[in-house]
Amino acid sequence: MKEEAAVYDIIIIGSGPAGLSAAVYAKRANLDIAVVEKEYEGSGQIAESGNVNNYLGLPNINGYELGEKFRNHALSLDVPFIEKEALRISKIETAGQPEYEIEFDDGSVENAKAIVYTAGAYPRKADIKGEAEYLGKGLSYCAICDGAFYKGKTAAVLGGGDTALDDALYLSDICQKVYVVHRRDKFRGAQSTVELLKKRENVEFILNDSVVEIQGDKKLSSIILKSGKSLAADGVFAAYGSIPQTKLVEGLVELDERGYVKALEDGVTHTPDGSRIQAGFYVAGDARTKRLRQVSTAVSDGANAIYSATEYLQTRGKGNEI
Repeated sequence: MKEEAAVYDIIIIGSGPAGLSAAVYAKRANLDIAVVEKEYEGSGQIAESGNVNNYLGLPNINGYELGEKFRNHALSLDVPFIEKEALRISKIETAGQPEYEIEFDDGSVENAKAIVYTAGAYPRKADIKGEAEYLGKGLSYCAICDGAFYKGKTAAVLGGGDTALDDALYLSDICQKVYVVHRRDKFRGAQSTVELLKKRENVEFILNDSVVEIQGDKKLSSIILKSGKSLAADGVFAAYGSIPQTKLVEGLVELDERGYVKALEDGVTHTPDGSRIQAGFYVAGDARTKRLRQVSTAVSDGANAIYSATEYLQTRGKGNEI
């Protein structure tokens, strides 16, 4: 822990896979850090997942168990956690050097030379009857994560944008049958993907209709459409995209049109107008612009962000090799 009134080298905001990976790498570099988490003993969205079957070396592990392994790894290195909600992040100057001030929900304040922001993104909900009941029991928000569980089975993809079309294309190579249900008569996503899907014999478009209910017993078994039609399905993928948790950094770093922090693999961010690097502010995990949002890429992001932050701190006279 830092001394009273001292300044952390790095404060990591978020305790999912990206944040905990960042914490482990920061500890390896002997940096004075803390992880901010608003949920008590949280480990991010991974805790809400069912089976995770695509994390190398740990096949068929429960999402909550995997999250606990990540957290326990950090705890074994004496990573300190600040169990509060961050309400505001401000960039200030101290002795001519930039610092970041974080204000919490209890009125307390902490300062750091650098920030690694790993607050993530949450899937857009389908807002249909049975959604909460069958989450992890046939309903998923991620085809790449869970599609393999439906090999040779029937799946329904909900949505009409690029996320839905890409998911349907991915699932068409795995599933026996794929329904794509969209409430309009035309898709918003790439027409090139639509044309590819039209050529797949196991893909069926259901347009001008929507799912109003998911049904089943212990597991999902069917969907009910607004038109009254019922379709047998083993899995449903609500593919409406994600909502990045970046409101806290609006006006501090550059965001794209969907609200994700603009950054490459190194996690380096820019000022809101994109004109220059936002010194000392890094992003990792699902909150940044990236093609693939998975546990494995989040862990990688955390390591990369700390590498960048360590290089930055070295220019300020603090930082060790990772």
